[in-house]
Amino acid sequence: MSCVFCKILSGELPSYKIYEDEYTYAFLDIAKDVDGHTIVIPKKHVINILDCDSITLSKVTEAIRLISKHYVDDLGYDGVNVLNASGKAAEQSVFHLHFHIIPRKEEDGIHAWPNFTGSKKSLEEMVEILKVN
Repeated sequence: MSCVFCKILSGELPSYKIYEDEYTYAFLDIAKDVDGHTIVIPKKHVINILDCDSITLSKVTEAIRLISKHYVDDLGYDGVNVLNASGKAAEQSVFHLHFHIIPRKEEDGIHAWPNFTGSKKSLEEMVEILKVN
């Protein structure tokens, strides 16, 4: 198995565990790019949100909410960013579903939101392309 997150789950690779339940595991990102940068994964191997069943996704989002509320309610953070990339085109780098929680403080100087360059099509065109029937 070459999945780094599955290796963490099996104990083959070490991690800094923040939270664990029957369905999910959360640990600190070893990049150390932002204090408290947490990764939340399902214990079940799924590639991303596009192939994830609804029960697994629900359990992961419950864990994200629990951890995020702990950071804000108990640890004094002012908010969190929750980030996910699903698919190579979306810059997913580890092909095991995962979400990043970035704990935030007011005026911490972190810019976690992408800098978009502007849409090329009108909203009318996009609604016709994107709407779910």
